[in-house]
Amino acid sequence: MKKLTAIILALAFILTLPTGAFALSKEGGIEPLKAQFVQDEGPETNGYTVDYSYYSPVKENDTTKYPLVVWLHGMGDGKEPGAPVKKSNIAYWTSDEFQARFKPAGGAFILAARSREEDNIFWSNEMIEPLRAAIDEFIAYNKENIDLTRIYVGGYSMGGKMTLKMAVAYPEMFAAAFPICPAWSPSEELCGMLADTPVWITSSTRDPLVNYYMAVSPTFERITTASNVAEDCRLSTLTKVCYEDGTKTSSSHHAWFAVNHDMFTDANGDYHNMSTVNGLGEEVKLSYPDGMICWLTSHTSDYDGTPIAGTGNLTPEHSTDNIIHCDGVLGFFELLFNAIKMIIGIK
Repeated sequence: MKKLTAIILALAFILTLPTGAFALSKEGGIEPLKAQFVQDEGPETNGYTVDYSYYSPVKENDTTKYPLVVWLHGMGDGKEPGAPVKKSNIAYWTSDEFQARFKPAGGAFILAARSREEDNIFWSNEMIEPLRAAIDEFIAYNKENIDLTRIYVGGYSMGGKMTLKMAVAYPEMFAAAFPICPAWSPSEELCGMLADTPVWITSSTRDPLVNYYMAVSPTFERITTASNVAEDCRLSTLTKVCYEDGTKTSSSHHAWFAVNHDMFTDANGDYHNMSTVNGLGEEVKLSYPDGMICWLTSHTSDYDGTPIAGTGNLTPEHSTDNIIHCDGVLGFFELLFNAIKMIIGIK
């Protein structure tokens, strides 16, 4: 009986250790990594709250200052608390291999925020202030361990839209931004707000939902034209979109799988069907393990943690949601093309 009691007490002790106390390898699979995330919720702001899942790298008696990565999901992946982590592979960024790439700290907080899709809210403008409030509160809770100069924001599709909106609204907060197939194309005026923000966009030329040629490429051009750091901006272009093992994804919209795997294959080689240029139009050759994570942490800001009320640079006349470029015709033909390939047995 004493032995059983001792085992139970030992397990209870282990379970009460802070998240991040034990590093997990990505070789163990994605599910144990997802299980490390903890649920919380930000304060009510203008009648809304933003809940989120977060990973903390902080260990017992740890005084290290870690970067903070804010991750924003796409449409359909925020239907319930925890869904943004369950529906994407951002949890790979909590693996010991990927955490070690966050220099100089050797780790990072990951905050996966959720738009309230059960209320038909898909990162629309009313969520800008509640999201900012949730981030501010999270920083306040973890002020001893967050490097305020290394706060980054990224996300895909509708989350890519919100990534750009948050970076435009609060450029002093984010040291860099990494929108993926962003479903929003900001104007020249708004791109000017990103003049000192390094931006790395990832998208596919075959994207059936957010058209690369009508939306993504012009957005990158406007950002880099207005940028003071164009050499630090990047555009990664995929053709056929694959998982890290080379298996084709169900849609060429799913460019985020490349980012979730830090822009390298599971064999640590060049990511499938991907090329990268900087904002000067020069080819960028990614060399393992110097991918998205290393690029992010090479950039810092002067942010001092001062909370900002309101929507910052996104005034009411700016914060419209009507500049979304989708191409349903291309989407139909991609589905038709994929169906034909399945029938005739072509991969």
